[in-house]
Amino acid sequence: MTQYCRILSAFFICSVTLSSCLTDSIRISAELDEELNIAISQTTLNSPSYYILPNEKDLANIKQDSLNPLTPEKVALGNMLFFETGLAMDAMHESGLGTYSCGTCHIPEAGFRPGYSQGVADGGVGYGLNGEDRKMNYEDYDEAELDVQAARPLSLINVAFVENTFWNGQFGSTGVNSGDHDLWEGDEVLELNNLGFQGLETQNMEGLHVHRISIRKELLDEYGYTPLFDAAFPEVAGTDTLYNTVTYASLAISAYIRTILSNKAPFQSWLKGNSEAMTSDEKEGAILFFGKANCSRCHYEPNLGSSEFHALGVKDLIDVGGFDLREDDFRITGRGFYTKNPEDDYKFKVPGIYNIEEAGFYFHGSSHYSVRQVLDYKIAAESENFRITTDELSEKFEPLDLTEKEIRQLEVFLSNALKDPEMTRYYPDEILSNRCFPNADPQSINDLPRCN
Repeated sequence: MTQYCRILSAFFICSVTLSSCLTDSIRISAELDEELNIAISQTTLNSPSYYILPNEKDLANIKQDSLNPLTPEKVALGNMLFFETGLAMDAMHESGLGTYSCGTCHIPEAGFRPGYSQGVADGGVGYGLNGEDRKMNYEDYDEAELDVQAARPLSLINVAFVENTFWNGQFGSTGVNSGDHDLWEGDEVLELNNLGFQGLETQNMEGLHVHRISIRKELLDEYGYTPLFDAAFPEVAGTDTLYNTVTYASLAISAYIRTILSNKAPFQSWLKGNSEAMTSDEKEGAILFFGKANCSRCHYEPNLGSSEFHALGVKDLIDVGGFDLREDDFRITGRGFYTKNPEDDYKFKVPGIYNIEEAGFYFHGSSHYSVRQVLDYKIAAESENFRITTDELSEKFEPLDLTEKEIRQLEVFLSNALKDPEMTRYYPDEILSNRCFPNADPQSINDLPRCN
């Protein structure tokens, strides 16, 4: 009897202790939830619900250009065109024909960025696992013939919330570019802003030309896209303009891109009411993001980016290394190239940061290689670029006093809680040319499981 009582007593003590621990855990979690809600509301002057991203199928609630309303037909067409290697028919050399697509430099598994430090479309070969093995076709191309950019391509995730695109924000007639008609006059590229579209639609009109994508009726007929164009744009169905210009293809691609949303990230689930979607460390990191670390001072829009431009003093791609890089490339100048105001030189757009852990390379010059390196750089707040002194850095770029534990918590929030793990859902089921995608050069075909 005595032994039985002892066992019963011990069981009772353990049960009470376990119950107490669970209660404490729930209480601590609830306290963190409350603290995070307060931090978001007080820091950004927005309700936490402001940061909830719409479902990609809920087209009516996705932010869109009024001149390019979203429709299921338009989005479906744009999805296939984005990955259609069969339209890469303006390549510099025969070996490049039909080997690349928009998806070559905006890979879902890499957060819709290149898997390499620099995007290489025409003139590139190979893929690897997530685009990290994309290299120059040395056999057929000279470096100057490559379709490469002197700044790392930005992510396309949540770009529906971005009115002015490009690192310098030069595309788009609305937002921070409203009324800048004098800046567009006489510039063949910037004059596209006169069409009145937002940045995404405008940039894609220029992008299809730059990236050597061919839109012409014989190709669309051959692959079977003509009926899809008619369905997506019934108001101009059957017209030469629909089939033989980049205008409508770019509008369809832009419609698709607007549906690329990281709405399955843990932070999104937490915002929707699932208090268990984030760990305690992730919640602590979020509290730091919206509080002590002051990240939301610049990253405050729904995509956790903003329409602000800041000089952070990071190195340019020409300093890091890459293909066909020149000191006089306008991308180095940042916002100043667009505004023609020297005070805007070396200021770059605040990017959205969802799925940042998958990026592999960070900042416009691919000068850092991990989220932790980015945090360390921002904590120190000192210029590493000889073109701009520390005194010339943004007034919002200030040293931070964070403990090692706080840095780790901030890192885990950025790396884990902002990562939508299902971005491959944005691949199309097929492209009508039946080619390999997003690349179709022999090495990429060998690398990509779907093509074997």
